[in-house]
Amino acid sequence: MKTWFITGASSGFGLILAEKLLAQGDQVVATARKPEALAELSAQSNGNLLIQKLDVNNQSEIDDAIGAAIEKFDKIDVLVNNAGYGMVGTIEEVTDAEVRAQFDTNVFGLLNVTRAALPHMRAAKSGHILNLSSIAGLTSSATFPIYCASKHAVEAISEGLAASVKPFGISVTLIEPGLYRTRFANQTSIRVTENRMSEYDEQMNGTMDWLKEVDGAQPGDPEKAVDAMIAMVNDPNPPLRLLLGPDAWDRAHAKLEALKADFDRNEQITKSAVFN
Repeated sequence: MKTWFITGASSGFGLILAEKLLAQGDQVVATARKPEALAELSAQSNGNLLIQKLDVNNQSEIDDAIGAAIEKFDKIDVLVNNAGYGMVGTIEEVTDAEVRAQFDTNVFGLLNVTRAALPHMRAAKSGHILNLSSIAGLTSSATFPIYCASKHAVEAISEGLAASVKPFGISVTLIEPGLYRTRFANQTSIRVTENRMSEYDEQMNGTMDWLKEVDGAQPGDPEKAVDAMIAMVNDPNPPLRLLLGPDAWDRAHAKLEALKADFDRNEQITKSAVFN
């Protein structure tokens, strides 16, 4: 029996994961900014569920939730950093406040929760951290650059984290989904810059139309994605990265090819920029 601590458990991957874990008899600390949204989970529990209010931007709520988890279950085996949202807007449009808010949740919130959980994992000399990134953590686009930048940061943080905690028996896995049939494409998990500029209307309107078209029609099955996450935790030698979905596979490999093409094109210049 493992104890899982999940942020952003009120919807999407977080909620499905909590439901599956309770069904298989694991212990779950399900957290959300609005814990009342998790009331239906209680019916599935048999004393193995703890619901906690947690805004990842609130250090005191983080500390309280981690403390309550340890008090009730005496351990945290798996931390799932799932809370987050997406910001839509080109670089010139998105305001400084919007950028900071995006990073506060997707990056600094993840860091704060991780730092609070790590002492307990280190003491136990075991643990697994699943950081919800995205294929956007490997690629970027014209109207999602700030969201993509936040997920790029999660990628770098996770690489460094994995190296630093490996001696303590703690694993880290980046989950990199493509398009999945969760609420991500609707206004629940997407925020649009308030600083719209007419110069970018064609790009932004195209993105908004695409979001409407794809919402509810994403090819990815979130149930299967969550099964894959659970399998990673049960893997004795888990990978640092797990791509989820054929669209994520295609975009990741297109990025690999683009990187290699740029590197190879400038190989002579790259190697010549040294003292003779």
